[in-house]
Amino acid sequence: MALVMTLHQLVRAQETQENEPKTGYEISVPIPLDTSSATQLVKNLTLLTESLPEDRRTTVVLKLQNEATASAGKTAFEDALKVARAITSPKLRRLKIVTYLDGEISGHVVLTVIASEALVTTQNAVLGNASADEETPDPTIRLTYESIAERRGLFPKPMVAALVDPGLELAEITRLGGEQEFVTTSKLAELRKEGKILSENVISPAGTPLQLDARTLRRARISAGLVNSFEQASEVLDLAELKPLQQAGVLGAANGVLLEITGSIVPGRVQRWQSNLNATLTSDEINTWLISIDSTGGDLNGSMTLAGWFSKPEPPLRTVAGFINGEARGDAAVLALACKPLLMGPDATIGGPGSYAITEEDLQKYDELISQIAISTNRPSALLRGLLLPDMEVYRYTNRKTGRIRYATEQDIIYNAEDPEAEKAKWKRGELIELDEGLTTATAISLGLVDGETASLEESATTLGLPATPPLVSDRGLIRFVERIGRSGSFAFLLLFIGFIALSTEASAPGLGVPGFIAITCFALFFWMKFLAGTAEWLELIAFTLGLLCIGIEIFVLPGFGIFGIGGVLLMLLGIVLMSQTFVMPQNTFQYQMLNQGIWTALSAVLGMGTGLAAMRFLLPHVPLFSGLVMEPVDESQITEAEKLADYSNLLGLAGVTTTPLRPAGKIKIDNQLVQVVSDGSVVKSGQTVRVIEVNGTRVVVEAVEDT
Repeated sequence: MALVMTLHQLVRAQETQENEPKTGYEISVPIPLDTSSATQLVKNLTLLTESLPEDRRTTVVLKLQNEATASAGKTAFEDALKVARAITSPKLRRLKIVTYLDGEISGHVVLTVIASEALVTTQNAVLGNASADEETPDPTIRLTYESIAERRGLFPKPMVAALVDPGLELAEITRLGGEQEFVTTSKLAELRKEGKILSENVISPAGTPLQLDARTLRRARISAGLVNSFEQASEVLDLAELKPLQQAGVLGAANGVLLEITGSIVPGRVQRWQSNLNATLTSDEINTWLISIDSTGGDLNGSMTLAGWFSKPEPPLRTVAGFINGEARGDAAVLALACKPLLMGPDATIGGPGSYAITEEDLQKYDELISQIAISTNRPSALLRGLLLPDMEVYRYTNRKTGRIRYATEQDIIYNAEDPEAEKAKWKRGELIELDEGLTTATAISLGLVDGETASLEESATTLGLPATPPLVSDRGLIRFVERIGRSGSFAFLLLFIGFIALSTEASAPGLGVPGFIAITCFALFFWMKFLAGTAEWLELIAFTLGLLCIGIEIFVLPGFGIFGIGGVLLMLLGIVLMSQTFVMPQNTFQYQMLNQGIWTALSAVLGMGTGLAAMRFLLPHVPLFSGLVMEPVDESQITEAEKLADYSNLLGLAGVTTTPLRPAGKIKIDNQLVQVVSDGSVVKSGQTVRVIEVNGTRVVVEAVEDT
């Protein structure tokens, strides 16, 4: 009875398993393969098979999509062989490895396709010369290819030989008995000589590299089906869904950290970001970086450094994802596009003019790196360049024969072509892609630059398989807080406005006090915010400080308003404007907007000085709380009246000590007698020895005497 119940349970379990929707996994395979990506691919497949039940087999689709670039790089034979041996080994027998092919594939990455159990292609698929990465065909390499092909049984051995050795002729023949097969040079010559061929179709003449297009692969029953998109591949494979392996949880739970790249990108901040991210890799716990971007760029070299790092994550890191929650302009665009996947907010913008004016010469220095980023992230390289250099004209091209879509410049189409005119004739040029002002989320997704839209950072984290928004990378909270408020233009303006009012108050107050402290604090905080934001350097600080010193000289040393006053105001304006931007002279529309905004901020803030002076003169003297901060101006009528009642001519030539600062009026003490005096025009500090140089009734004029 127990045996019967066990059999019933097994049958029911099998029926349940058969009725469950079948799902598979997808893995994006970068082309060319390198040692790091090959090792990571094998590791991911191994982790997947270890997570599966013993009685279940799962489909894994290797997604190969190769964007034509000026410098695509090469796949080493050893790296391709590592992957081929792994996916044909008994250890991964519970994985059905399927290759999805879209576009032209050549070089040793072809070995990975040959090692697959099945192949799904688009109309654009072409499997080309496997020895393209070798100067001359190597017989031992050919034997390895044939061995892998024989182990898997997907590709006919003669076809594999012709893929590796362009010197072989490949033909599809029909024997007299009706049997069809592929044969190469020697066997073909033998059959021709014996007259055993009923018909033949030469696929590749001797000396011409073999090119297997989608129709040939389908006719040879190598391709399981022709599809128009990757989404249709699941239908051909009878799968309900294909899940990205890295987001499916089978490689272990995603555990990440968050890096916020906001404001300007400058060398100092780039170094701090790198240091903070490196600190997360000291253990194997962190495997995901989520990069939140809201930046106008600022340093092309720094952005390229980070982009090259993000585009090729190395173990234990497996994902560097991006989320644009505002804008990624200028060089910040390449930093965002190096992340895979890349998500954008509904109102976000990518590309367009930024804080750094990128020239064609600048871009040429990073041509190889941009190509590598395009390959690693499977994004059109022409669009990457076009977003960095908005003047570049990028068009949508359609192959007249296959219908393949390609985004490229006119130079890209004919690059390295033996017959440029013939190559150009193969493509139909479509509309110009408008990149000069950046791209919206919807447009970026339609062009294949962005992987999806999410409403918030929290939703982006969930999409990546993270349980919640990850914690920020190690950094001082105070610095993040100051950077955040520093991006608020209104707060920066308020600091300047209050600082100038306090400075005006201090200029009218007797001695250095609270207003001076407030002014210094406001100006220091303003500079610190701009320094952390990456827009303020020592040049700006020197200009601003010199301006303050010149104004101080004009107020305290040379009363009036002359060259020091005018020069001081101009220097302060220059310092404020330069602190608000990363450039000196504007070179694009965005920089002109930033310059205009900085000038208005500076002018509006300096109005605080005028407001402060007016308040000191007309308002505050009549407010009891603040009247002590203001020295009453000299009342000439009272002095004239006092002159009629007293005579201080006996003080002429005598020396005394100031008991209050003379600005220019104040008091001195001569022979224990307090006398109201005025200076000769200069400001004299309290406690200074002075000499009476002029007496006119009660009007006593003094000059400072150097202490000996």
